[in-house]
Amino acid sequence: MKKILFFPLLTMPSGHHQVAETMISYLQKRNKAMLCKKIDLLSAWNPVLESMVTKTYLGWIHFFPKSYAWTYKKMAHSSQTEHDYKKYYDHLFLKKMKAILLLEKPDLIICTHAFPSHLLSILKKDHQLTIPVMNVYTDFFINDVWGIEGIDYHLVSNSAMKQQLLASNHVSESRVWITGIPIGEQFSKRKNKMLANQQKWKVLISGGSVGLGGILSLLKLASPNGEGKIIYYVLCGKNKRLFQQLQKLDRNNVQPIPYISDKAKMNALYERVDAIITKPGGVTISESLRKGLPIFIHSALPGQEEINLQLLKDRKLILELNPAQPLDTSILSFFQDTSLMAQIQHSIHRYLNEIEVGYPSDIVRLIHYILHPDQKNAIQNTKIAVENPE
Repeated sequence: MKKILFFPLLTMPSGHHQVAETMISYLQKRNKAMLCKKIDLLSAWNPVLESMVTKTYLGWIHFFPKSYAWTYKKMAHSSQTEHDYKKYYDHLFLKKMKAILLLEKPDLIICTHAFPSHLLSILKKDHQLTIPVMNVYTDFFINDVWGIEGIDYHLVSNSAMKQQLLASNHVSESRVWITGIPIGEQFSKRKNKMLANQQKWKVLISGGSVGLGGILSLLKLASPNGEGKIIYYVLCGKNKRLFQQLQKLDRNNVQPIPYISDKAKMNALYERVDAIITKPGGVTISESLRKGLPIFIHSALPGQEEINLQLLKDRKLILELNPAQPLDTSILSFFQDTSLMAQIQHSIHRYLNEIEVGYPSDIVRLIHYILHPDQKNAIQNTKIAVENPE
């Protein structure tokens, strides 16, 4: 029986956990004997500290977003290849990481967060670890914390990330695959793509799994009845207060929806709507791209989401809402602009067509090859195209 360890970070809901759980579901659906285990290094080291770090992080980005954004860019997204601060925390966690690996004895390690990857890369470079390690990136860029040189395999979301890794001279092309950010198998190609001449548009608003984002403020920019042409379905995540506030609005064109954990139900909701308003988080954006939905961005958390936003704008994959413009006007003007609609769809198709190994079964085959290197020739140099989104 093969064993795979997954390393996200912190225990709060996040794209790092979602991607780890998605990868586990891919594997266990096809091999029930596969043993997969998800470990949060910080909780394993000190649960009380993990709780404090989570609360501090959420408070920091909420009350001091500019400070957090500056710190993130300085520490995790700058032109420096080395950061002095790393040496201060490396020794704190390397000992615990080695203890976990000694106890668990995995056959493969998969990182969905940069920090565990950084530590494992150190161990690999120091020849203290022989177990293969894979990075699965959960954003549309690679920050400076990710381990690169010591990491064996990389699953990236786009071609620019692949080229960045190849240019580093530490990664060979046979060790990098463009998979997109892994999402649930339930999110199949959208069945109904008719986006023209509708009398009423259905728009999904998402603030993330914990309900972060200025959704209430956003809806205040919408007319009470959406000019009679728009219905807003609002995902409140686990934010009960937001759900209750939206209910109190008592608007016929605003329908609050509590947290949805079932991916099949989420896919059904995607099928019902014509567009999505969201934040530039990796998983939600990837689900929306897979469904071919026009994506409007209402806000971005400081740090990685701001960087994702700029990259997505550069590729014309999303539209950023203008807070000075009424929400209904922004949405309706898009649906009345057939040229802009076609441009967005073209950009989405181009992004999806970059993906080399897109199906869950293909990703499982890659992992099977890593676990069984004697079968390497079966898929080496294989390019597997994703389903045509058209």
